[in-house]
Amino acid sequence: MKLGYSTTAWGAGPPHDALAGILEADRLGVDSVWTNESYGADVLTPLAWWGSRTSRVRLGTAIAQISARPPTSMAMAALTLDHLSGGRLILGLGASGPQVVEGWYGQQFARPLERTREYVAIVRQALRREEPVHFQGRHYSVPITDGTGLGKPLKPIVHPYRTDLPVMLAAEGPRNVALAAELADGWIPMWFSPKASGWAQAQLAEGFARRAGSPDGFEVVAPVLFRVDDDVEAAADALRPTVALYIGGMGAQGANYHLDVFARLGWHDVCVQVQKCYLRGDKRAAISAIPIELVEDVALIGPLAKIREDLARWRDTVVTTLAVKCGPEDLAGIRDLFD
Repeated sequence: MKLGYSTTAWGAGPPHDALAGILEADRLGVDSVWTNESYGADVLTPLAWWGSRTSRVRLGTAIAQISARPPTSMAMAALTLDHLSGGRLILGLGASGPQVVEGWYGQQFARPLERTREYVAIVRQALRREEPVHFQGRHYSVPITDGTGLGKPLKPIVHPYRTDLPVMLAAEGPRNVALAAELADGWIPMWFSPKASGWAQAQLAEGFARRAGSPDGFEVVAPVLFRVDDDVEAAADALRPTVALYIGGMGAQGANYHLDVFARLGWHDVCVQVQKCYLRGDKRAAISAIPIELVEDVALIGPLAKIREDLARWRDTVVTTLAVKCGPEDLAGIRDLFD
């Protein structure tokens, strides 16, 4: 299992220690670093800005939301950044959820699997640059058929640095995970627990059975919260607000895919309680409702000796890269656990 480094989400501004963490990851020989987007900062600009200071580490988007950019625009950005980084880009894509897709991007969320399938097909065409991009689907048409009639299929002027640039999919539901195994070079689970490895293996196997080529080299990059503290309860307290936010506040009632992940892990009743607290505006109660065992399901917390023991559970899973979310001061300690 490889070690990756995942920057934390932007709040009112950029995370203050992101660059320091990325530089430390590059110095320590960490495999990959990852940036993210929601409906504030985009995923590509920070990756290019911070990544320009590195020389070895792979640069990943976790994730670029497909509704934010037309597929050929996404391919252009990937071609550009892969050249500038000397072939170090990993293109992580995801559909996001209806609140962001319809409320922020002003696009339809319906049929996300079908949209993702079409999107990836167009991106792959553009990245290969074998012929002009031509695609007619339910959601994307390149060129469009109801315009001026002057549009024609084009291929990028820029030749790809790599025609096999890796494309990964973020997914949480069973059909989405299977789609990643069918179409992509890797899967990025937003939340993962060693308890879910058997479930994940079953979904991946379903997708691999439909895959046109070999799944050899398929990666599973799991972002994981990481907190070093001799006081385990204090470490959990530092992460409870983030876990509670995703369970209770990142999605509508009945359409929160993060909540569904935790419910499948056996925390259904806790999820219901946390979401009720969030819906009535009581964030403090939502945070207090998160038991330490739930945090330990999806995070690595406590003193390094405990984390070393807990890592054994993660090694015996489908995960190939653990992308830790932590401060730069903790990176060296966990890097030692991977030697």
